[in-house]
Amino acid sequence: MLEPPEPDDDAAPPPSRALAAASPRGLVLACAGLLHRGDLEGARRSAGAVLSGADPRGDAADRLAHHFARALALRADEGHGGGGGAPAVVCAGPASSTAYLAYNKIAPFLRFAHLTANQAILEAAAGARRVHIVDLDAAHGVQWPPLLQAICDRADANLGPPEVRITGAGPDGDMLLRTGDRLRAFASSLNLPFRFHPLLLPCTGQLAADPATGLELHPDETLAVNCVSFLHRLSRDGELAAFLRWVRSMNPAVVTVAEREGSAGGGDDDDDLPRRVAAAMDFYSAVFDALEATVPPGSAERLSVEQEILGTEIDAVVAGPGGGGGRPRGFEEWAAAAHAAGLSPQPASTFAAAQARLLLRLHYPSEGYAAEEARGACFLGWQTRTLMSVSSWH
Repeated sequence: MLEPPEPDDDAAPPPSRALAAASPRGLVLACAGLLHRGDLEGARRSAGAVLSGADPRGDAADRLAHHFARALALRADEGHGGGGGAPAVVCAGPASSTAYLAYNKIAPFLRFAHLTANQAILEAAAGARRVHIVDLDAAHGVQWPPLLQAICDRADANLGPPEVRITGAGPDGDMLLRTGDRLRAFASSLNLPFRFHPLLLPCTGQLAADPATGLELHPDETLAVNCVSFLHRLSRDGELAAFLRWVRSMNPAVVTVAEREGSAGGGDDDDDLPRRVAAAMDFYSAVFDALEATVPPGSAERLSVEQEILGTEIDAVVAGPGGGGGRPRGFEEWAAAAHAAGLSPQPASTFAAAQARLLLRLHYPSEGYAAEEARGACFLGWQTRTLMSVSSWH
Protein backbone atom coordinates (compact mmCIF):
# COMPACT_ATOMS: atom_id res chain seq x y z
CA MET A 1 0.00 0.00 0.00
CA LEU A 2 1.44 3.35 -1.01
CA GLU A 3 2.14 5.80 1.74
CA PRO A 4 1.49 9.53 1.23
CA PRO A 5 4.55 11.45 0.00
CA GLU A 6 6.24 14.10 2.04
CA PRO A 7 4.35 17.38 1.67
CA ASP A 8 5.63 19.73 -1.03
CA ASP A 9 4.92 23.37 -0.27
CA ASP A 10 4.89 24.22 -3.98
CA ALA A 11 2.44 21.56 -5.10
CA ALA A 12 0.47 20.31 -2.10
CA PRO A 13 -3.20 19.40 -2.56
CA PRO A 14 -5.76 21.01 -0.27
CA PRO A 15 -5.57 19.35 3.17
CA SER A 16 -9.12 18.04 3.09
CA ARG A 17 -8.59 16.38 -0.33
CA ALA A 18 -5.20 14.92 0.73
CA LEU A 19 -6.68 13.43 3.90
CA ALA A 20 -9.63 11.94 2.04
CA ALA A 21 -7.38 10.30 -0.57
CA ALA A 22 -4.91 8.70 1.83
CA SER A 23 -5.23 5.16 3.18
CA PRO A 24 -5.75 4.65 6.93
CA ARG A 25 -2.16 3.42 7.25
CA GLY A 26 -0.90 6.35 5.21
CA LEU A 27 -2.84 8.77 7.40
CA VAL A 28 -1.39 7.23 10.55
CA LEU A 29 2.15 7.59 9.20
CA ALA A 30 1.41 11.12 8.01
CA CYS A 31 0.12 11.94 11.49
CA ALA A 32 3.32 10.59 13.03
CA GLY A 33 5.33 12.73 10.61
CA LEU A 34 3.35 15.86 11.52
CA LEU A 35 3.81 15.18 15.22
CA HIS A 36 7.53 14.66 14.66
CA ARG A 37 7.75 18.08 13.01
CA GLY A 38 5.73 19.71 15.81
CA ASP A 39 2.58 20.38 13.76
CA LEU A 40 0.12 19.40 16.46
CA GLU A 41 -2.95 20.81 14.70
CA GLY A 42 -2.14 18.97 11.49
CA ALA A 43 -1.55 15.78 13.47
CA ARG A 44 -4.94 16.15 15.13
CA ARG A 45 -6.62 16.52 11.73
CA SER A 46 -4.88 13.41 10.38
CA ALA A 47 -5.72 11.38 13.47
CA GLY A 48 -9.31 12.61 13.38
CA ALA A 49 -9.66 11.55 9.75
CA VAL A 50 -8.58 8.03 10.70
CA LEU A 51 -10.79 7.84 13.77
CA SER A 52 -13.82 8.98 11.79
CA GLY A 53 -13.33 6.30 9.14
CA ALA A 54 -11.54 3.35 10.77
CA ASP A 55 -13.99 1.19 12.68
CA PRO A 56 -12.52 -0.38 15.87
CA ARG A 57 -14.94 -3.27 15.18
CA GLY A 58 -14.13 -3.51 11.48
CA ASP A 59 -11.48 -5.53 9.68
CA ALA A 60 -7.93 -5.93 10.95
CA ALA A 61 -6.59 -2.94 8.99
CA ASP A 62 -9.30 -0.63 10.36
CA ARG A 63 -8.81 -1.82 13.91
CA LEU A 64 -5.05 -1.39 13.67
CA ALA A 65 -5.29 2.11 12.23
CA HIS A 66 -7.87 3.12 14.83
CA HIS A 67 -5.62 2.21 17.76
CA PHE A 68 -2.57 3.93 16.32
CA ALA A 69 -4.57 7.05 15.46
CA ARG A 70 -6.06 7.16 18.95
CA ALA A 71 -2.59 6.90 20.52
CA LEU A 72 -1.21 9.64 18.26
CA ALA A 73 -4.23 11.88 18.93
CA LEU A 74 -3.63 11.47 22.66
CA ARG A 75 0.00 12.49 22.23
CA ALA A 76 -1.03 15.51 20.17
CA ASP A 77 -3.68 16.53 22.71
CA GLU A 78 -1.07 16.35 25.46
CA GLY A 79 1.04 18.77 23.43
CA HIS A 80 3.88 16.39 22.65
CA GLY A 81 5.46 16.42 19.25
CA GLY A 82 8.73 14.82 18.20
CA GLY A 83 12.24 15.30 19.41
CA GLY A 84 12.69 16.22 23.03
CA GLY A 85 8.97 16.69 23.75
CA ALA A 86 8.44 13.19 25.11
CA PRO A 87 5.79 12.81 27.79
CA ALA A 88 6.73 12.08 31.35
CA VAL A 89 7.26 8.43 32.22
CA VAL A 90 3.99 6.73 33.13
CA CYS A 91 3.98 3.17 34.44
CA ALA A 92 0.78 1.58 33.17
CA GLY A 93 -0.90 -0.98 35.40
CA PRO A 94 -1.72 -4.48 34.21
CA ALA A 95 -4.81 -5.24 32.16
CA SER A 96 -7.97 -6.49 33.84
CA SER A 97 -8.16 -10.18 34.60
CA THR A 98 -10.98 -10.50 32.03
CA ALA A 99 -8.84 -9.11 29.20
CA TYR A 100 -5.73 -10.97 30.34
CA LEU A 101 -7.49 -14.33 30.45
CA ALA A 102 -9.19 -13.62 27.12
CA TYR A 103 -5.78 -12.92 25.57
CA ASN A 104 -4.50 -16.19 26.98
CA LYS A 105 -7.49 -17.95 25.41
CA ILE A 106 -7.68 -16.48 21.90
CA ALA A 107 -3.99 -15.91 21.11
CA PRO A 108 -0.98 -18.15 21.82
CA PHE A 109 1.57 -15.52 22.81
CA LEU A 110 1.22 -15.72 26.60
CA ARG A 111 0.84 -19.49 26.70
CA PHE A 112 3.79 -19.97 24.38
CA ALA A 113 5.99 -17.74 26.56
CA HIS A 114 4.84 -19.32 29.81
CA LEU A 115 5.04 -22.91 28.59
CA THR A 116 8.53 -22.52 27.12
CA ALA A 117 9.89 -20.59 30.11
CA ASN A 118 8.37 -23.11 32.53
CA GLN A 119 10.06 -25.98 30.72
CA ALA A 120 13.44 -24.29 31.13
CA ILE A 121 12.77 -23.67 34.84
CA LEU A 122 11.59 -27.25 35.34
CA GLU A 123 14.76 -28.64 33.77
CA ALA A 124 17.04 -26.27 35.70
CA ALA A 125 15.37 -27.11 39.03
CA ALA A 126 15.43 -30.89 38.58
CA GLY A 127 16.49 -32.53 41.84
CA ALA A 128 16.39 -29.30 43.88
CA ARG A 129 14.76 -29.37 47.31
CA ARG A 130 14.15 -25.62 47.53
CA VAL A 131 13.23 -23.55 44.49
CA HIS A 132 12.91 -19.76 44.39
CA ILE A 133 11.37 -18.06 41.36
CA VAL A 134 11.67 -14.29 40.97
CA ASP A 135 8.91 -13.26 38.58
CA LEU A 136 9.47 -9.69 37.38
CA ASP A 137 5.92 -9.32 36.03
CA ALA A 138 3.69 -11.60 38.11
CA ALA A 139 0.39 -9.94 37.09
CA HIS A 140 -2.37 -12.53 37.54
CA GLY A 141 0.05 -15.42 38.06
CA VAL A 142 -1.39 -17.62 35.32
CA GLN A 143 2.09 -18.87 34.39
CA TRP A 144 2.63 -20.78 37.62
CA PRO A 145 -0.12 -23.38 38.24
CA PRO A 146 1.10 -25.58 35.33
CA LEU A 147 4.67 -25.40 36.66
CA LEU A 148 3.62 -26.21 40.22
CA GLN A 149 1.65 -29.17 38.89
CA ALA A 150 4.64 -30.37 36.86
CA ILE A 151 6.96 -30.08 39.87
CA CYS A 152 4.57 -32.25 41.89
CA ASP A 153 4.23 -34.79 39.10
CA ARG A 154 8.03 -35.13 38.88
CA ALA A 155 8.63 -35.31 42.63
CA ASP A 156 10.46 -38.27 44.15
CA ALA A 157 7.85 -40.50 45.79
CA ASN A 158 10.09 -41.01 48.83
CA LEU A 159 11.07 -37.37 49.33
CA GLY A 160 7.92 -35.62 48.24
CA PRO A 161 7.82 -32.34 46.29
CA PRO A 162 10.35 -29.58 46.94
CA GLU A 163 9.54 -26.30 48.63
CA VAL A 164 8.71 -23.60 46.10
CA ARG A 165 8.86 -19.87 46.79
CA ILE A 166 7.77 -17.22 44.30
CA THR A 167 8.65 -13.56 44.62
CA GLY A 168 6.10 -11.86 42.39
CA ALA A 169 6.80 -8.29 41.31
CA GLY A 170 4.42 -5.74 39.83
CA PRO A 171 2.95 -2.25 40.15
CA ASP A 172 -0.42 -3.23 41.69
CA GLY A 173 -0.16 -4.35 45.31
CA ASP A 174 -3.77 -5.53 45.58
CA MET A 175 -3.41 -7.64 42.45
CA LEU A 176 -0.23 -9.23 43.80
CA LEU A 177 -2.00 -10.13 47.05
CA ARG A 178 -4.87 -11.75 45.13
CA THR A 179 -2.39 -13.59 42.92
CA GLY A 180 -0.58 -14.89 46.00
CA ASP A 181 -3.84 -16.09 47.55
CA ARG A 182 -4.79 -18.00 44.40
CA LEU A 183 -1.38 -19.63 44.06
CA ARG A 184 -1.28 -20.62 47.73
CA ALA A 185 -4.71 -22.23 47.41
CA PHE A 186 -3.63 -24.13 44.31
CA ALA A 187 -0.37 -25.30 45.89
CA SER A 188 -2.29 -26.43 48.97
CA SER A 189 -4.53 -28.59 46.77
CA LEU A 190 -1.35 -30.32 45.54
CA ASN A 191 0.16 -30.67 49.04
CA LEU A 192 3.09 -28.64 47.74
CA PRO A 193 5.10 -26.58 50.27
CA PHE A 194 4.71 -23.07 48.88
CA ARG A 195 5.27 -19.42 49.76
CA PHE A 196 4.52 -16.25 47.81
CA HIS A 197 6.13 -12.89 48.49
CA PRO A 198 4.74 -9.79 46.72
CA LEU A 199 7.32 -7.24 45.57
CA LEU A 200 5.72 -3.89 44.76
CA LEU A 201 7.47 -2.13 41.88
CA PRO A 202 5.55 0.99 40.81
CA CYS A 203 8.07 1.47 37.98
CA THR A 204 10.78 -0.67 36.47
CA GLY A 205 13.12 2.28 36.93
CA GLN A 206 12.87 1.70 40.68
CA LEU A 207 14.17 -1.83 40.22
CA ALA A 208 17.06 -0.64 38.07
CA ALA A 209 17.99 1.97 40.69
CA ASP A 210 17.91 -0.46 43.62
CA PRO A 211 17.27 -4.00 42.34
CA ALA A 212 17.76 -5.74 45.68
CA THR A 213 14.93 -3.81 47.37
CA GLY A 214 12.58 -6.25 49.08
CA LEU A 215 14.26 -9.32 47.58
CA GLU A 216 15.07 -12.12 50.00
CA LEU A 217 17.59 -14.72 48.81
CA HIS A 218 18.80 -17.91 50.48
CA PRO A 219 21.98 -19.79 49.47
CA ASP A 220 20.31 -23.21 49.65
CA GLU A 221 17.66 -22.30 47.06
CA THR A 222 17.82 -23.01 43.34
CA LEU A 223 17.10 -19.58 41.86
CA ALA A 224 15.17 -18.89 38.65
CA VAL A 225 14.65 -15.34 37.36
CA ASN A 226 11.64 -15.03 35.06
CA CYS A 227 11.59 -12.08 32.64
CA VAL A 228 8.47 -12.49 30.49
CA SER A 229 7.72 -9.25 28.62
CA PHE A 230 9.84 -7.31 31.09
CA LEU A 231 13.28 -6.46 29.74
CA HIS A 232 12.01 -4.13 26.98
CA ARG A 233 10.82 -1.76 29.73
CA LEU A 234 14.42 -1.12 30.79
CA SER A 235 14.91 1.54 28.16
CA ARG A 236 17.05 4.22 29.73
CA ASP A 237 20.78 4.33 29.09
CA GLY A 238 22.50 1.55 30.99
CA GLU A 239 19.33 0.17 32.64
CA LEU A 240 19.28 -3.15 30.80
CA ALA A 241 23.00 -3.76 31.27
CA ALA A 242 22.85 -2.90 34.98
CA PHE A 243 19.84 -5.13 35.55
CA LEU A 244 21.38 -8.13 33.78
CA ARG A 245 24.64 -7.70 35.70
CA TRP A 246 22.63 -7.73 38.93
CA VAL A 247 20.81 -10.88 37.79
CA ARG A 248 24.15 -12.51 36.98
CA SER A 249 25.52 -11.57 40.41
CA MET A 250 22.84 -13.73 42.08
CA ASN A 251 24.16 -16.81 40.24
CA PRO A 252 20.75 -18.05 39.08
CA ALA A 253 20.30 -21.59 37.81
CA VAL A 254 18.25 -20.16 34.95
CA VAL A 255 17.09 -16.80 33.59
CA THR A 256 14.11 -16.95 31.23
CA VAL A 257 13.57 -14.15 28.71
CA ALA A 258 10.42 -13.82 26.58
CA GLU A 259 9.97 -10.75 24.41
CA ARG A 260 8.19 -9.51 21.33
CA GLU A 261 10.52 -9.52 18.37
CA GLY A 262 11.50 -5.92 17.86
CA SER A 263 7.90 -4.74 17.83
CA ALA A 264 8.72 -1.05 17.91
CA GLY A 265 11.76 -1.31 15.68
CA GLY A 266 13.19 1.89 14.43
CA GLY A 267 16.78 1.26 15.42
CA ASP A 268 18.41 3.21 18.20
CA ASP A 269 16.94 6.62 17.34
CA ASP A 270 14.23 6.89 20.00
CA ASP A 271 13.23 10.36 18.76
CA ASP A 272 12.30 9.13 15.26
CA LEU A 273 8.55 8.82 15.80
CA PRO A 274 7.57 8.10 12.15
CA ARG A 275 10.09 5.28 11.87
CA ARG A 276 9.05 3.85 15.23
CA VAL A 277 5.36 3.94 14.32
CA ALA A 278 5.95 2.40 10.87
CA ALA A 279 7.92 -0.50 12.34
CA ALA A 280 5.32 -1.03 15.05
CA MET A 281 2.50 -1.03 12.49
CA ASP A 282 4.31 -3.76 10.56
CA PHE A 283 4.55 -5.84 13.74
CA TYR A 284 1.01 -5.29 14.98
CA SER A 285 -0.51 -5.79 11.55
CA ALA A 286 0.60 -9.43 11.83
CA VAL A 287 -0.94 -9.69 15.32
CA PHE A 288 -4.25 -8.15 14.22
CA ASP A 289 -4.28 -10.30 11.07
CA ALA A 290 -3.78 -13.41 13.22
CA LEU A 291 -6.72 -12.47 15.43
CA GLU A 292 -8.88 -11.75 12.39
CA ALA A 293 -8.07 -15.16 10.91
CA THR A 294 -8.72 -17.11 14.11
CA VAL A 295 -11.36 -15.19 16.11
CA PRO A 296 -14.88 -14.14 14.96
CA PRO A 297 -15.10 -10.42 14.15
CA GLY A 298 -17.91 -9.86 16.65
CA SER A 299 -16.05 -11.51 19.51
CA ALA A 300 -16.28 -9.51 22.74
CA GLU A 301 -13.08 -11.21 23.90
CA ARG A 302 -11.22 -10.02 20.83
CA LEU A 303 -12.45 -6.46 21.32
CA SER A 304 -11.42 -6.53 24.98
CA VAL A 305 -7.94 -7.82 24.11
CA GLU A 306 -7.45 -5.23 21.37
CA GLN A 307 -8.57 -2.38 23.59
CA GLU A 308 -6.98 -3.27 26.94
CA ILE A 309 -3.85 -5.13 25.93
CA LEU A 310 -2.83 -4.43 22.34
CA GLY A 311 -4.16 -0.87 22.48
CA THR A 312 -2.16 -0.21 25.64
CA GLU A 313 0.97 -1.64 24.00
CA ILE A 314 0.41 0.64 21.00
CA ASP A 315 0.00 3.63 23.33
CA ALA A 316 3.39 2.71 24.81
CA VAL A 317 5.01 2.45 21.37
CA VAL A 318 3.80 5.93 20.48
CA ALA A 319 4.95 7.28 23.86
CA GLY A 320 8.39 5.81 23.20
CA PRO A 321 11.11 4.98 25.74
CA GLY A 322 10.87 8.41 27.35
CA GLY A 323 7.16 7.93 28.00
CA GLY A 324 7.24 4.44 29.47
CA GLY A 325 7.04 2.64 26.16
CA GLY A 326 10.25 0.73 26.56
CA ARG A 327 12.64 -0.24 23.82
CA PRO A 328 11.80 -3.49 22.02
CA ARG A 329 14.71 -5.34 20.49
CA GLY A 330 15.19 -8.43 18.40
CA PHE A 331 16.52 -11.72 19.74
CA GLU A 332 20.09 -10.98 18.64
CA GLU A 333 20.10 -7.78 20.71
CA TRP A 334 18.74 -9.56 23.80
CA ALA A 335 21.37 -12.26 23.33
CA ALA A 336 24.17 -9.69 22.98
CA ALA A 337 23.04 -7.92 26.18
CA ALA A 338 22.90 -11.21 28.09
CA HIS A 339 26.37 -12.22 26.86
CA ALA A 340 27.77 -8.80 27.81
CA ALA A 341 26.44 -9.26 31.35
CA GLY A 342 28.28 -12.57 31.69
CA LEU A 343 25.29 -14.87 31.16
CA SER A 344 25.63 -18.04 29.10
CA PRO A 345 22.92 -19.47 26.84
CA GLN A 346 20.99 -22.50 27.93
CA PRO A 347 19.74 -23.91 24.61
CA ALA A 348 16.08 -24.84 24.40
CA SER A 349 15.49 -28.57 24.56
CA THR A 350 13.90 -30.38 21.64
CA PHE A 351 11.06 -31.24 24.02
CA ALA A 352 10.36 -27.53 24.60
CA ALA A 353 9.97 -26.88 20.87
CA ALA A 354 7.81 -29.99 20.40
CA GLN A 355 5.66 -28.92 23.34
CA ALA A 356 5.17 -25.46 21.81
CA ARG A 357 4.08 -26.97 18.49
CA LEU A 358 1.65 -29.25 20.32
CA LEU A 359 0.22 -26.22 22.11
CA LEU A 360 -0.52 -24.59 18.77
CA ARG A 361 -2.12 -27.71 17.31
CA LEU A 362 -4.35 -28.32 20.32
CA HIS A 363 -5.43 -24.82 21.28
CA TYR A 364 -4.77 -22.53 18.29
CA PRO A 365 -5.41 -24.75 15.25
CA SER A 366 -4.49 -22.46 12.40
CA GLU A 367 -2.01 -22.91 9.59
CA GLY A 368 -0.81 -19.38 10.20
CA TYR A 369 0.90 -19.87 13.57
CA ALA A 370 4.28 -21.60 13.67
CA ALA A 371 6.75 -22.44 16.44
CA GLU A 372 10.35 -23.33 15.76
CA GLU A 373 13.66 -23.82 17.52
CA ALA A 374 16.63 -21.84 16.22
CA ARG A 375 19.80 -20.27 17.60
CA GLY A 376 19.18 -21.97 20.94
CA ALA A 377 15.81 -20.27 21.45
CA CYS A 378 12.15 -20.89 20.62
CA PHE A 379 10.30 -18.56 18.25
CA LEU A 380 6.60 -18.01 17.59
CA GLY A 381 5.41 -16.43 14.37
CA TRP A 382 2.41 -15.72 12.20
CA GLN A 383 2.79 -16.50 8.49
CA THR A 384 6.28 -15.23 7.64
CA ARG A 385 6.61 -12.80 10.56
CA THR A 386 8.43 -13.78 13.76
CA LEU A 387 6.54 -12.26 16.68
CA MET A 388 8.08 -13.60 19.89
CA SER A 389 11.23 -15.28 21.17
CA VAL A 390 11.83 -17.23 24.38
CA SER A 391 15.37 -17.97 25.52
CA SER A 392 17.02 -19.12 28.71
CA TRP A 393 20.37 -18.27 30.28
CA HIS A 394 22.48 -19.05 33.31
